[in-house]
Amino acid sequence: MKGALIITGHGLDDVIAWRPEGSVEVRTFLGQAQTLASQLPDGAWLVNQCEDRYHFAVGFVAGLLRQKVSLQPSSQSAETLKFIALHYPGAFILNDGIVEAACSPRFEAPVLSEIPRVPEDQVAAILFTSGSTGTPRAHPRNFGQLALSARSEAQGLGLLGRQQSIVGTVPPQHSYGFESTFLLSMYGGCRFWSGQPFYPQDIVAALARVPAPRMLVTTPFHLAALMGSGLELPPLSLVLSATAPLSEALARQVEARAQAPVFEIYGSTETSALASRRTTEGPIWTLLPGVALVQEEHETMACEGHVPSRVAIADLVELTGERQFVLNGRQADQVNIAGKRTSLAYLNHQVSQIEGVQDVVFFMPETRAKHVSRLTAFVVAPGMDKSTLMAAMRWRLDPVFLPRPLIYLDALPRNQLGKLPLSELQRLFREKQGHG
Repeated sequence: MKGALIITGHGLDDVIAWRPEGSVEVRTFLGQAQTLASQLPDGAWLVNQCEDRYHFAVGFVAGLLRQKVSLQPSSQSAETLKFIALHYPGAFILNDGIVEAACSPRFEAPVLSEIPRVPEDQVAAILFTSGSTGTPRAHPRNFGQLALSARSEAQGLGLLGRQQSIVGTVPPQHSYGFESTFLLSMYGGCRFWSGQPFYPQDIVAALARVPAPRMLVTTPFHLAALMGSGLELPPLSLVLSATAPLSEALARQVEARAQAPVFEIYGSTETSALASRRTTEGPIWTLLPGVALVQEEHETMACEGHVPSRVAIADLVELTGERQFVLNGRQADQVNIAGKRTSLAYLNHQVSQIEGVQDVVFFMPETRAKHVSRLTAFVVAPGMDKSTLMAAMRWRLDPVFLPRPLIYLDALPRNQLGKLPLSELQRLFREKQGHG
């Protein structure tokens, strides 16, 4: 069969993953994927809901072998699954129980003498974003694009040939977790831990279960919790963060504790990973090998390499060199009040630097056209009264951007990626208005 190898950077006898019961060689992994592939029903679509990263990997490769497309929505809500059922009839839902049964000793996996191949133009996955209306938008990726993006990220981060052991706190269905844990292992020569630890003690325990060199793929939300726990970290060689801006102060704290560089990866579901930076070295991002940015009037377009087409970037980009740029906030993040402009990200950053503030998010509620827009801020600042916090904000912010109302919460409703869905902020705002 012509095509590209389904795994690169590993031989059949190399370790590809670690599970609680021990290491898994490529030969065993692919054999289990072939066993599962033979049991899958007919049909073009596969919804891989496996939470265990190893189960997800086996299911994804089984789908490749059966020429099934892995559907990976950003949410597993009932509404999203209803959308999938409507637009992808006959989609088979794969869960941990199904994969675990196929991996059990009662099924004798085939003995492989070589790594299978897959056509590069075979559509391997469809990733979904929520879209501006809340309706999921599909972004198909063929096998060649996925492999190329992983190799580009591995090269950009200096991972090639280093056999990093990856522990990820982000789900494999999400584009960041998909690319920077699973795909980096399949095509970047890395190896992954099967679990998805969330709490600090679980993250530390998972890191201790895999051999050095260790790489933690995570979010600012998880890093803040990890630093606040005071737990001792096993030696790390790299920390990778995404899904939200990482403050330089937190990055310096992590580097001091982990004795390892902290990098951020920049990209989107539409483009895959595009650039990286070491947070403590400043705001400049460097493009990954093969990709490019071009500016057309008021838009910046990503193109070339693994980017499937010319894709508009949602952020305000300032090119600073041939392959370097800085970000000046998101297009949709900009607010204009009384003729003055700023970004919600800037406001969040400024208030998060106030001593005593543990978490904060600014939010612009929808208002009637005749009303002056006012910002709302949800804040977690135990032991700090509102007058003290407002005084500290007046020192940092223009008065027109001071939040009214300022709403105290015990915790912000962040999801497992550390993000705050707009729907949750809207719900909170309605609840607080109803009690106001």
